[in-house]
Amino acid sequence: MRAAGSGGGRRGAAAGRRLVRWLRRASGLLRWTSLRLRLVVVFALVALTAAVSASGIAYWLNRNTVLDRTQNAVLKDFRKSLEDSTRSLPLRPRCAELRDAARQMAGGPQNYAVLLIGVDSAGKDCVVTTNEDLLTPTSVPASLRTAVNAVRPVDESNSYPHHLYWQRTVIGDTPYLLAGAKVIGGGPTGYLMKSLATERQDLNSLAWSLGIATALALVGSALLAQAAATTVLRPVQRLGHAARQLGEGRLDTRLRVTGTDELADLSRTFNRTAERLEQRVEELSAREASSRRFVADMSHELRTPLTAITAVSEVLEEEADSLDPMIAPAVQLVVSETRRLNDLVENLMEVTRFDAGTARLVLDDVDVADQVTACIDARAWLDAVHLDADRGIVARLDPRRLDVILANLIGNALKHGGSPVRVSVHTEDVPDGGTRVRTGGPDGPDDGAAPDGTGADVGPGEPDLPVGGSPAEGPSRAGGGDLVIRVRDHGPGIPQEVLPHVFDRFYKASASRPRSEGSGLGLSIALENAHIHGGEITAANLPEGGAVFTLRLPMDASLLAQDGRRDGGVTRGRVGDRGASRAADEGTEDDR
Repeated sequence: MRAAGSGGGRRGAAAGRRLVRWLRRASGLLRWTSLRLRLVVVFALVALTAAVSASGIAYWLNRNTVLDRTQNAVLKDFRKSLEDSTRSLPLRPRCAELRDAARQMAGGPQNYAVLLIGVDSAGKDCVVTTNEDLLTPTSVPASLRTAVNAVRPVDESNSYPHHLYWQRTVIGDTPYLLAGAKVIGGGPTGYLMKSLATERQDLNSLAWSLGIATALALVGSALLAQAAATTVLRPVQRLGHAARQLGEGRLDTRLRVTGTDELADLSRTFNRTAERLEQRVEELSAREASSRRFVADMSHELRTPLTAITAVSEVLEEEADSLDPMIAPAVQLVVSETRRLNDLVENLMEVTRFDAGTARLVLDDVDVADQVTACIDARAWLDAVHLDADRGIVARLDPRRLDVILANLIGNALKHGGSPVRVSVHTEDVPDGGTRVRTGGPDGPDDGAAPDGTGADVGPGEPDLPVGGSPAEGPSRAGGGDLVIRVRDHGPGIPQEVLPHVFDRFYKASASRPRSEGSGLGLSIALENAHIHGGEITAANLPEGGAVFTLRLPMDASLLAQDGRRDGGVTRGRVGDRGASRAADEGTEDDR
């Protein structure tokens, strides 16, 4: 008595596809959330799915059980009552007799309405009902009447020509069981209508109970997920905190290990790794300290014999004109090599100060243009170097260390680059937005300025983005603007494989020329002097040829002492470490 169309199947498939798409979208969003939230959501979804499935199955089974039990009891009672009530009736009973039979059937324990339809002795139809408002011939569906009146052939598989048929229907939001049967051998046709309101109320109560149980299961799963997440994530959080401390240099960081699970094994592995790392760092630190002490002790020990040798070599140099021509070249070689050895020792002592963190700044107000001019003039480079700088650019720096930086950069350009060497000086402001604005230069924005007049971070005639730049990162610059000094040559440039190593100590591009005038320490010392000011030096090749070294220093290095950006600190006045006054006079060695 029921039918299912194909439209319901299509709607179900569409709903399933929408659910799958929603789940995919939800899983994509979960990737951007915390692990704790993901655990809670997954636990909740699993619990909700299980609870809904169990509740749905339980409701469906209980619904079928309740309805089938009620239906079977009513149909069994109706069949028995119809047989008992019509057994004593004649084949063509009067209407009064049918009415009495209907009342007798309706008065049973099942409390259903009865409709009896028969034919009296006069051949007239007789229709009686116990509830004229509910059960009438018009309220019986035609399909049910057709099925009840149909005569089925009697054979081995079917013993009766008429059967009892039923169906469920809803009238006025109230569910009913409607059934009908025809007395075999002739007699009236009976119909019943039984209200299923009580059963629906029981099923609604069951549904509410299952819904509450599902909600409680969902809450319980969320609490369980929270507890599980706490149990799992707390060791992970401790591990992350310990890893951060280890990364910050606290090598004695250890985790407290409890249990024997995988997280405990991970904590033990972390502790073993941290212990080995601490031992390794201690060994390396001891070796490094030993190496620094060796270099420092060696340099100090060499200074005493070098002083004597230098004095003797100076005497020999003064008497070179009176020496035998066969001896003079040897004397000149001794003098030059003595000077080279003396410079190397001074450079090693300066490097040792930087490594030990004892280098200090002796700050003074420096006119940068005068400082660059003095550096070039002291080394007789005026004819080979073109200076592009305004007078009046005053920065608070260490003039001796600035002279070391300039001597190394300019000397390196003259030795390994090509003339002319151009030195440009300007200042740059760094606003909050991060855009650098050109504020210095000989004639306002030079030929490297941007077309809009805002300035560019380049020197005269240099491009915005040098090709193959190799920055040597230093500490953060102090506020108050930047001093930018560029040293550009017109040589062949720096080979690309050499460019990342130009600031390395003792690095020489050509292994076939290990011996040269430079020591390979000049550029590294220049870089350390820039770092101690809070600045940096970068090296790059230009598209049109040649190399450019860019020095950036803060206009006021004394701000470093307030910011605490460098361990070395700043010394005001004229008390500082014993500088290597000739540490960079001979340039550096990158063997381009």
